[in-house]
Amino acid sequence: MTDEQQQLETPIETPLEESVKGTESREEAETPTETALEVEVETVTAEGTQEETKPEQVIVALTEQIEALQQKLKEQAEQFEVLKSSHIRLTAEFDNYRKRTAKEKQELETQVKCKTIGELLSVVDNFERARNQITPANDGEATIHKSYQSVYKNLVDSLKRLGVGPMRPEGQLFDPLYHEAMLREYTNEYPEGTIIEELVRGYLLGEQVLRHAMVKVAAPKPVEEEETSPSLTEPESGD
Repeated sequence: MTDEQQQLETPIETPLEESVKGTESREEAETPTETALEVEVETVTAEGTQEETKPEQVIVALTEQIEALQQKLKEQAEQFEVLKSSHIRLTAEFDNYRKRTAKEKQELETQVKCKTIGELLSVVDNFERARNQITPANDGEATIHKSYQSVYKNLVDSLKRLGVGPMRPEGQLFDPLYHEAMLREYTNEYPEGTIIEELVRGYLLGEQVLRHAMVKVAAPKPVEEEETSPSLTEPESGD
């Protein structure tokens, strides 16, 4: 097909037809649709039927809200007091538990230490007996005596560093918490219950008794019974 034939077959619009089409397009754009009109009518109707809110109703509503908030605040305050009391109680219980645990730990350590040191006291007694009873006869025995006395001194110094100390009960009144009476001596030279002599030395670990001191205690002499019946003599008979 030639170009001339294509130009002949293409419809040619006249200026009049173009003017008519432009007018129709403007009318369609200016005319509101049915949906937009319905929405506008419904909006106007709703605004017309809306009632005005009265001040009394606003006050009532605000009062109710305030009361609700006050009630909620009161409940929150009560919950806070409950939680506060619970916290204080738990804190006190934990503090008591901490103190009780520390005390029990200290007591356990003291018991273990007392038991361990108590086993060494018999060794200390043997050293003291040897020092008091053995008298070196020559230089060799003197050397041996001096060597084990040095060991004894080191042992005593170690016990002192641990807090161990001997009791000195002579002249004190007998106390069953610290002393154990082994002998009683009747005498008037000391008040009754006075400790005259320490037979076996006692030891303390701080204020804890490691071993009670075995002592001799003074007791008053018994009072001798005096004769209460005078001798009767027969009266002399007259002549």
